[in-house]
Amino acid sequence: MLTDSERFAFLARRYHGFATTGNAYDATQTDDRIETGDTLLILPEGVIGIAQCWPFAVTAACGKLHGISPKPSDTLATFAASFSIADGDITAAVDLARALGFVIDPAIADLLARVG
Repeated sequence: MLTDSERFAFLARRYHGFATTGNAYDATQTDDRIETGDTLLILPEGVIGIAQCWPFAVTAACGKLHGISPKPSDTLATFAASFSIADGDITAAVDLARALGFVIDPAIADLLARVG
């Protein structure tokens, strides 16, 4: 039998699927069920994004979502903190994008490669 700590030893991730990046962007602004850090999945456009006030894509294709421009000094942790998200939110979105065969935004790939 599992103990409580064994049964609940995971992080829940929320994924929201949309037909277009425009729909995804609008939903992040109006749907209270979408929280900062949630993953946005837009299969028809080949885009994976992160929900935030200014939702951004982790994929090279971004559609209506924002692209990112990290500072040269940013690490994944400092970049994520500047958006009030966890670095795990970014890595989970990237993992999903890679599993689906989507091209990762070079700025995100560079950020993931930085040690800090």
